[in-house]
Amino acid sequence: MVSIGSINLRNPVLLAPMAGVTDLPLRRLAWRLGAGLVYSEMIGSRPELWDTRKSQERRERDSTIDPWAVQIAGSDPEFMATTAQLYEQTGADIIDINMGCPAKKVCKKEAGSALLRDPGLVKEILEAVVSAVSIPVTLKTRTGWSPDKKNAVEIACLAETVGVQALTLHGRTRACRFEGIAEHETAASVVSSISIPVFVNGDIRSTQDALCALEISGAAGVMVGRAALGSCWLPGQIAKALQSGKAEVLGREDRLSIALEHLSSLHRFYGTLRGVRIARKHIKWFLQSCKVDDSVIKNFNRIVDPAEQKTHLEQVWASC
Repeated sequence: MVSIGSINLRNPVLLAPMAGVTDLPLRRLAWRLGAGLVYSEMIGSRPELWDTRKSQERRERDSTIDPWAVQIAGSDPEFMATTAQLYEQTGADIIDINMGCPAKKVCKKEAGSALLRDPGLVKEILEAVVSAVSIPVTLKTRTGWSPDKKNAVEIACLAETVGVQALTLHGRTRACRFEGIAEHETAASVVSSISIPVFVNGDIRSTQDALCALEISGAAGVMVGRAALGSCWLPGQIAKALQSGKAEVLGREDRLSIALEHLSSLHRFYGTLRGVRIARKHIKWFLQSCKVDDSVIKNFNRIVDPAEQKTHLEQVWASC
């Protein structure tokens, strides 16, 4: 059993926090389908963002998901500590700090993976957050700023020293973004350098990928990110296969049932107009994962009625 501080995880396969993706409807499904831990979307630590509609929606929780893990981002230690405290007061069980996001709009604010260029500031932020809350703090990071400036071991040792309880390492540098193949050899160096659990992230698209990453790295578990787009059952599917030693393929009808459940959940959570709009990207990912023609997705994106979205999805699935 893998633990983060005093919190025992039901399995070592995590769903990555992804802004604009891992909202409550998706987390609820991924958790029900067997993910070991589901992190909420990243939220900025600037005080003026706390009460925006986006932040309020990202703080929504489902009592059936336990523990409640949230991710925060920022470059100001005081703001980060305050945001962590607010989350703890709201009922969060785990605080994750984002130092891995490669997005320009995040890095230009010296947050996300941009922080890897300044270990001193990394330490200040980690110390501030860990000392501000009584719940476990975790860190998501990358192998470094660029291939010639990898400092994952340094950051990991620093994190453990200040009290971080677990670390997730994406097997690419910030400069690599999501290009090329994720390497997990660096994670092996991190695992051998610290005693807290390490989870590997990057190109975990199947049970075989997970097994390979775990063998190379010696990590405690894996985190599934982009591969879960349109396939929210993947973390749970990998977890079951790691436990049983047998990979199972989800049937067509089961996949459709999950997609329809997700669609209805999005409509309820966001309301008719926004729900229809936000559902488009999730159903696009679902249909893309099933090799559906782009013209079919374009037709779906023209629909403005929730009931018609459901009917169209059923018809498309029946014909492919």
